[in-house]
Amino acid sequence: MEQIKTGVIGLGRMGKHHCRVYANQKGAQLVGVYDIDPLKTIEISTKYEIPGFQQVEDLLEQVDAVTIATPTPTHFELVRRCLEYNVHVLVEKPVTETLENAEELARLVDDCSLIVQVGHIERFNPTFLELKKVMESVKVLAISFRRLSPYKVSNKDVDVVLDLMVHDLDLCLDLTSGEPASISAYGLMPFSDSLDHVVVQLFYCGRPLITLTASRVTEEKIRAVEVTCQEAFIEADFLNKNINIHRCSTGEYFANNHSGVKYQQESLIQRILVPNSEPLELEINHFLACISNHCTPCVSVIEGLNALRLAQHIRNLVNKQNLEFAVQALVA
Repeated sequence: MEQIKTGVIGLGRMGKHHCRVYANQKGAQLVGVYDIDPLKTIEISTKYEIPGFQQVEDLLEQVDAVTIATPTPTHFELVRRCLEYNVHVLVEKPVTETLENAEELARLVDDCSLIVQVGHIERFNPTFLELKKVMESVKVLAISFRRLSPYKVSNKDVDVVLDLMVHDLDLCLDLTSGEPASISAYGLMPFSDSLDHVVVQLFYCGRPLITLTASRVTEEKIRAVEVTCQEAFIEADFLNKNINIHRCSTGEYFANNHSGVKYQQESLIQRILVPNSEPLELEINHFLACISNHCTPCVSVIEGLNALRLAQHIRNLVNKQNLEFAVQALVA
């Protein structure tokens, strides 16, 4: 089978990983790269012994498909340019910076036969894939997402909602297949002039209560989901790729001669085997398969638009709430 000629636009942290995966694909060939920084272009082109282009257009003339791993504000124009050159696109999340651009992009994609996939990589995390299977057999009451990072290593191009929380908002939409009936949201800006720490609750009619916390001010990196069910409590760790299911929990207090009264809890813990697969490799494999089979990706521009729409709504709620608090403080 003829290999798909691929390229990468944007050679930061994620762009470099895309290059690595493409370079090791049997069904694809990494044929070129581009970055606005010529030194990055030279570094990666030398590493993989491929051309490094000085103009995006020159790269697009040589490829069948590209990854766009540039800052969010550049996504719309770059994807539009790729479509003009008849090139398939895997664009990192969020799909665009504004809803208007995402809606326009959805119209452009609908009018062509090209594959455009949005890089919501957690959809391909094997822990999430296994968690979905587990949740099919239980009565879910509540879901809590926690996505926390230290400030020094966080992306500062956008606020924490568009950088971190948008991942879990996409997962929420995938799990619930519907819009929440109401939303409450609060946020803090301790380190910057944009949102650094945000807590959200999504209320659904007849569906689980969902709580999301996204932060770039913690000193520990956490990617976790806790699911409260009628018959179990499930812990999923996306970083360490493990799932524990707690059942039949009992607890009691007992006297200890040396340290007084102690509490002891026991439960049956079922550990789910999670495949040791790299999410990015699964994501790119899916992208290439969609190109080969002419099928719609599971994270299309529409899914990216829906996640962005929910993220923007949350940002507006938090900013409005913070403005009201500031006015109240001034009045007081």
